[in-house]
Amino acid sequence: MQPREFVAFIAALMAVNALGVDLMLPALADIGHQLSIATANHRQWIITAYMLGFGTGQLVYGPLADRYGRRPILLVTLAGFVLASIFAAGSQTFAALLGARVLQGLMSASTRVLAVAIVRDRYAGRQMARTLSVAQMIFFLVPIMAPSLGQMLLAFGPWRFIFYALAGFAALVLAWSFTRLRESLPVENRTPLSLAALRNGYTLTLTNRFSAGYAVAASMTFGGIIAFVSSAQQIFVDEFHAGARFTILFAICAFSMGCASFANSRLVERLGTRLISQSAVIGLIVLSVCHIGLIASGLETLPSYMVFQALSMTCIGLCGANFGSMAMEPVGAIAGTASSIQGFITSVGAVIVGSLIGQSYDGTTYPLAIGYLAIGVAVLGVVYVVEGGKLFHAHHSA
Repeated sequence: MQPREFVAFIAALMAVNALGVDLMLPALADIGHQLSIATANHRQWIITAYMLGFGTGQLVYGPLADRYGRRPILLVTLAGFVLASIFAAGSQTFAALLGARVLQGLMSASTRVLAVAIVRDRYAGRQMARTLSVAQMIFFLVPIMAPSLGQMLLAFGPWRFIFYALAGFAALVLAWSFTRLRESLPVENRTPLSLAALRNGYTLTLTNRFSAGYAVAASMTFGGIIAFVSSAQQIFVDEFHAGARFTILFAICAFSMGCASFANSRLVERLGTRLISQSAVIGLIVLSVCHIGLIASGLETLPSYMVFQALSMTCIGLCGANFGSMAMEPVGAIAGTASSIQGFITSVGAVIVGSLIGQSYDGTTYPLAIGYLAIGVAVLGVVYVVEGGKLFHAHHSA
């Protein structure tokens, strides 16, 4: 693939996962009513179950991709995602839907692992961060459009149509992969699938402080996204009574992350991953303190929430690709296995963080603001330790 098609392809892989999370947001109330889900907070498990499968599945695909190559693993799992989406569409109970969602997550986990590994096969350092940022910029258009697309699908049929649409999109990406994707891992660079190789890969990934530390930092910032996505419908519809504008308001917040990725793609090779991401973390802390003060004073309104949420998502967007690039930098020789382990840490950690914040929803935006402050402080602490007490200090190519 030429560079532009390559970036678009990586974005499409990422979009499989993004659509899996965001496309059904407008249908959560309908799903809850038809499947007799007890409370609005329980509906969040439709998102959380997917993310649990997404997180745990990543442990498997990296070692398999390092042994057999990226392309065959991707083709099999995309086909599995198509089938899982069809199963979800046919679910008759809440338990069956959650099972299908876990299976969807297990299959789509490969898209995250292999997208990062394929990019790492071609690029490193700031160039890798720039490529991922451009792909994420396109990828972030998906959350902007997904709720509106979901709402359009609901206009033509029941919520089950949304899962058939997911199956259709994954089938298109599968066809693109089959016809256009060449294997990026040469046979001579493949790692034997053995306990010793797995142990060595896990040890290298988990004992390198940059690899493990930035994966943990990424898990917490990603948790902020999950917390927002899980509780967005409740905040906009139940608290601010803006159900008619939900898709537009959600899109504005997602658009801020797309702008952040675009800015990062333009600036990262000049300023470096550390300066940008560490400044963004400090920005998140300052924003959260101000937001908490506004809420405590009783002055929170829909416009004020939108401003703080969009700016917070901008800060989080400036962390994602940079944290991922810095985590992968020292483990490029085992990119598949390392991406699996880091993806597991990031995704499962994000589910825990996002669920703790999301399930704390009490009818106000206060839990989300407190959660963002906690995320910012914790991430800054992790980065400080990883960098040996030296912030804003560029080294190597990052």
